[in-house]
Amino acid sequence: MFEVKNLKFKGILDIPFLRISNSISCIVGPSGSGKTTLLRMLNCLNTPDEGQIFYQGQDIACMDTVQLRREVVMLGQTPVIYSGTVEDNLQIGLQFSQKPPATAAAMKKSLARVELDKELTSSCHTLSGGEKQRLCLARVMLMGAEVYLLDEPSAALDKNTERFIIDNLAKFVLEENKQLVMITHSEQIAQTFNNAIIRMENGRVVEADHE
Repeated sequence: MFEVKNLKFKGILDIPFLRISNSISCIVGPSGSGKTTLLRMLNCLNTPDEGQIFYQGQDIACMDTVQLRREVVMLGQTPVIYSGTVEDNLQIGLQFSQKPPATAAAMKKSLARVELDKELTSSCHTLSGGEKQRLCLARVMLMGAEVYLLDEPSAALDKNTERFIIDNLAKFVLEENKQLVMITHSEQIAQTFNNAIIRMENGRVVEADHE
């Protein structure tokens, strides 16, 4: 769970209070309303000028950044693929978060979950855009985080792949008792899982549902 208090950032955000506590929360609003900036704040990719963000009751400014990002991971708009094999790309998230490497069985299970039919030894060079996004999704699932931040995938994906990514990640967090906070342009997607909706305009939260 996150709580935002008196948050201000570069004239982009001005949020007196916001609680994000549902299993799935959707951030919606027009371009330039501060959605991505807020999401990046939850992962310490941006630092507030004023105010505090609490994760599970702890001020994230006082947390070790590596520890925070072990528990809160972000999947961005554009898939980040590293040179090497499918296995290399699956393991690198664990390396960055200083966790033990995954077993072959765990990696294969992660690939099966996202329906990516590739060998661990396959090169990533020939993957399509949708396959790259699926591989990135498998990588963040494998990291065993508590919270997943999803920044509107529609900019890089066709509609079918976008919906596949969202549906699979949502199913995963509900089954594993995790939390998903995602930016979406689609009101339909925002309503699909009875999600909490956080509506933003001009850097402010104008509507917020929470448990």
